[in-house]
Order: sequence, then structure tokens, then C-alpha cells
Amino acid sequence: MNKLILLIAFFIPTFAFSQIEISWETLADVEFSETFMEEVGESFLYPYFGSKVRAIEGQQVILKGFILAIDPDEGYYILSKSPFSSCFFCGAAGPETVVELKMKSEKDYFRMDELVTMKGILMLNSDDVYQCNYIFKQAEVHRR
Repeated sequence: MNKLILLIAFFIPTFAFSQIEISWETLADVEFSETFMEEVGESFLYPYFGSKVRAIEGQQVILKGFILAIDPDEGYYILSKSPFSSCFFCGAAGPETVVELKMKSEKDYFRMDELVTMKGILMLNSDDVYQCNYIFKQAEVHRR
């Protein structure tokens, strides 16, 4: 009996704090429709998240990509499937290929196109046109 309790005590923390490693293919489980927004007087791509993505919302996930240093002085970074020259903001990809990073530490500094593996709590955004559709809260570099 004591061995069973010890075994359970050993494995519970592992499952409770595990991270899910995802790929950009996972984030491609979304469809978009063009929607006109009266408030801003423009059309935007409204996301309809698929079941794979909805299932991991609020979970801590790990994803490898390229840093887009949008405003490093303000700590505003984006993780991208592609380097800056072929990213979403340059018109070469879709909005599912970028993740906004809400950094855990304000001291983090990254270079443009730096290849990193990040972890963070995945949040889905379909309502705020001033933020990306995918957001990592408490984002930080994942060190194995």
C-alpha cells in the first residue's frame, strides 16, 4: 500500500505540470471569414478555431519559431512560423502563422529572426482586432 501511495505521489506532479509540444500545423486548425467591423470601418479575418486548437486553449504549450521583434523597447514580440521576410505581416502567410507573446519577464530581449522555442499559456482571440488570434501568456524561452 505504501508503495502505491509513493508511486501516485511521484506521477501526479508530472501530469499536473506537463506542457504540450505543438507544431504550426496544430495552429492551422482554424478557418477565417472576412468580416466588416463597424467600429473601425474595415474588414478583418474572423477566426473559427477548430477542435484541436480549442482543446488546448488555456494549456501551457511549447512551440518553435522565429522572433519578430516588433517593439523590443516595449517588450513586444511575435513568434512566427517564418522569418520576417516571409511572415504574415509581409503578406506571405496567414494569421495562423503568428503568436503574440505576453512575456513573463520584462527583461527578455530577442533579435529579429532569432530561432527560439517558447512556452506559454495558449489563449485564443477572436474579438480584439488589435491583438493576434493566438497569444502566449506568461511566455518564456523553453529550456530542456
